[in-house]
Amino acid sequence: MKALAILPETQEVLDKDKNHPMHGFAVIYSQQVAWGDMDAFGHVNNVVYYTYAQNARIYYNSQLNLFNENTFSVMAASSCQYFKPVTHPDTLWIGVRVKNIGNASLIHEYIYYSTVLNTIVAKGESVLVYLDKTSGKKKNIDDTKKAAIIAFESFN
Repeated sequence: MKALAILPETQEVLDKDKNHPMHGFAVIYSQQVAWGDMDAFGHVNNVVYYTYAQNARIYYNSQLNLFNENTFSVMAASSCQYFKPVTHPDTLWIGVRVKNIGNASLIHEYIYYSTVLNTIVAKGESVLVYLDKTSGKKKNIDDTKKAAIIAFESFN
């Protein structure tokens, strides 16, 4: 079965290569590397990967309609490991998935794949906590949304 939120050109590559490292992701977000993402050392600056992860996470959450008028989320923790430097021009495919569903939190996992280098260049993780907009206190993820995440993640 095809992944759910993947561009057709990315899906075509995955269909041809059954061993591609991006298999198993319900969402693969395509991120263009901009010239301004590079630093004085001539590669994408380490902190930019967090912006890329944010873009992919927002895209993932929008696929499941996890945002609403009564809830907001805060980042409780994030990490990234870097394996190879990336430069402009490049397109990164960022696989994002939910690794764990807590009562009021989600742990997302990210894999960054360079289409120029044809390899994984980084991986990361983040903990997102949901809060009630009025009280500011943790807000449990309702069972309907948990079920939607589980169904979304088990697409294959």
